[in-house]
Amino acid sequence: MSAAGWVDAFLEMMAVERAAARNTLTAYGKDLDDARAWLARVGGDLDVAPAETIEAYFQSLGARGLSPATAARRRSAVRQFYRFVLEEGWRADDPSRRVAAPKAGRPLPKVLSRSEVEALIAAATDRDGGQGLRLACMIELLYASGLRISELLALPLNALARDPAFLTVKGKGGKERLAPLNPPARTAVKAYLTARPQFLPRGAKDSPWLFPSRSSAGRLTARRVSQLLEEAAMTAGIDREKVSPHVLRHAFATHLLEGGADLRVIQTLLGHADIGTTQIYTHVAGDHLAQVVRTKHPLGRKD
Repeated sequence: MSAAGWVDAFLEMMAVERAAARNTLTAYGKDLDDARAWLARVGGDLDVAPAETIEAYFQSLGARGLSPATAARRRSAVRQFYRFVLEEGWRADDPSRRVAAPKAGRPLPKVLSRSEVEALIAAATDRDGGQGLRLACMIELLYASGLRISELLALPLNALARDPAFLTVKGKGGKERLAPLNPPARTAVKAYLTARPQFLPRGAKDSPWLFPSRSSAGRLTARRVSQLLEEAAMTAGIDREKVSPHVLRHAFATHLLEGGADLRVIQTLLGHADIGTTQIYTHVAGDHLAQVVRTKHPLGRKD
């Protein structure tokens, strides 16, 4: 079997045995394609590359100016691929094992203030007709429930047709969780549903998706949502580099923490498997937490 066949088998294993999401499989595929393209330039491939060549590839990731997160993800993809290959007995060695992964600090997430979120929603609502109703609805849902963009765009129409107080969301690894809907989000959904028919694919009487589109995909794409958010940010006078669907998820978590929510509750609402992933928000909301200690701790108060 060729290296290409090994990659296909690895991605199939990830999909079947580990229930990896489509976006995860796409990312792994692109990362391994990058490794294969680099190896091809030096006369090799994943099936025959020695440890020295894999080490050189890992070093090239930093030299190419990739972000630390992207470089780390590509190293991880290659390492997991070779562990699979070794388990299958297709190679007798793991050429990625001798290379130590660099330790990099996790960057703090970008966060919008509450006033910026309000300005963003106002800018979306000011757009003409159904376009404004749809964008305001998406922003309200992302901010009210902490949804990932993939989770938002995968919502079926029937998930919100009866004005629920909670959504059942299928997150990473197929795990389900409940996501709350506050009154503004529910109001925004009701307003959008009146305009939703104008976004249906041409000739279609309806669509199973909450956010259908006339594109070939049949529903809105993450790229298009990001473009719409950037336009709203510019209207609101917010740096468009600061706004993205994931930033609204960060705002959801940070503002909850600032409001006194327990970190374990936030972990559940975000669908994080590890509390360590959620703890990053304690750094983002550091000033607030320091004030809580000063005002609530017995030794911090002046009698």
